[in-house]
Amino acid sequence: MTLADSGRLELPLLSGGGCACCSVDAGPSSRTGTAAESPDLPFSSTFGVAGMTCSSCVRHVTGELAALGGVGDVQVVLVVGGVSTVTVHSTAPVDAAEVSATVAEAGYEVVTR
Repeated sequence: MTLADSGRLELPLLSGGGCACCSVDAGPSSRTGTAAESPDLPFSSTFGVAGMTCSSCVRHVTGELAALGGVGDVQVVLVVGGVSTVTVHSTAPVDAAEVSATVAEAGYEVVTR
């Protein structure tokens, strides 16, 4: 990071032309939680989600899904330019149509693999 003459903070760009979270060079990343080991969240459902390209996308989808009733944790494996894996851990089975609608409302698409 450098401070430009104009007083703006300039962040370095990666070779893919984007910032560290948006660059096409970014490989798969994941948000991990403890849900897989938690008896309080005995249910998990995994979905393919298209359209996510950066950590901001992951935070947006994670936040929207975490707001659904009974959801205790959301894990995402980001695949830039492909189908990311989103796993929802919950106290009861989640409604796939509700997850799909929530993801669509966030601007992304649940896809069948």
